Amino acid sequence: MTAPVTRRGKNGAMDLQVLRSFQAVAEGTTVTDAATDAGITQPALSRALARLEDEVGAALLQRVGRVLRLTPAGRVFKEYVDGMLDNYDRGRRAVAEMVHPDSGVVSLAFLHTLGTWLVPRLVTDFRRTFPQAQFELHQDGEMGLTRHLLDTTADLVITSSDPGHPLITWRRLLVEPLRLAVPARHRLARRRRIRLAEVAEERFILLKQGYGLRDITAALCREAGFTPVIAFEGEEVETLRGLVAAGLGVSLIPSSPDITAASESPIRYLEITDVRGARDIGIAWLSSRAVPPIARRFLDHALRTSADRATPMT
Repeated sequence: MTAPVTRRGKNGAMDLQVLRSFQAVAEGTTVTDAATDAGITQPALSRALARLEDEVGAALLQRVGRVLRLTPAGRVFKEYVDGMLDNYDRGRRAVAEMVHPDSGVVSLAFLHTLGTWLVPRLVTDFRRTFPQAQFELHQDGEMGLTRHLLDTTADLVITSSDPGHPLITWRRLLVEPLRLAVPARHRLARRRRIRLAEVAEERFILLKQGYGLRDITAALCREAGFTPVIAFEGEEVETLRGLVAAGLGVSLIPSSPDITAASESPIRYLEITDVRGARDIGIAWLSSRAVPPIARRFLDHALRTSADRATPMT
């Protein structure tokens, strides 16, 4: 039996773009927007997607209301398209890094709270040595960072504590202090230090379940002999700061250099003395996947920078 012949564009580029457009539409992009991204008209992309379905031999997309959804065959096909495009992109990247080992793209994901001080400092210092290096940056919470590694959408992640995943290697970079944040008009605001046990009756503003800082806060409160009374659960440390400033409760906040201690600040940050008010900050990568050359250089830079400092980066 003769195998069917797959139609190709003159140089194969259009077929690859059609697959990228199919991937985008399958993930929720409209055909109009996908066509704009591809630099073609909407009717042209619609015809290309129809030809793709003819080549595959099954309907891949179906209209549900005003949007297109994957058919069962489309869901199966998309898994292979995702893998193929990922391998193609990684192949191009590997060749580019072999030809230009001091350039390339470092795909880095990191905690939101590290985007104002640690990551900019590491990137700036690194680019002094490797000025041609480019960065693809992602911000996320703890669980999202692990997914970035497992989905290979990031080469490296900077996160707090070891993810504890068998496929991930983690190394400590520094220890970041945690401070008790209280409103400027709080009864304890004039203090510089405090035992965490002293605020056992206060209302706490915490991150939601699943965030590393939430687990650390709960553990420190248990160590201090109480379970925190929760006033609010958020998804961003900046939200915690804002609600503390509004007088709605207290919170354990990372004491990074971006935190201001100015007298006009609506928040005061108190050192904790009865428990270890700190969290580890580290860098992680997939153990089973070779870290690309330029990303390996950045990894070595981050580890060397932390090793060269006797105290945390503050």
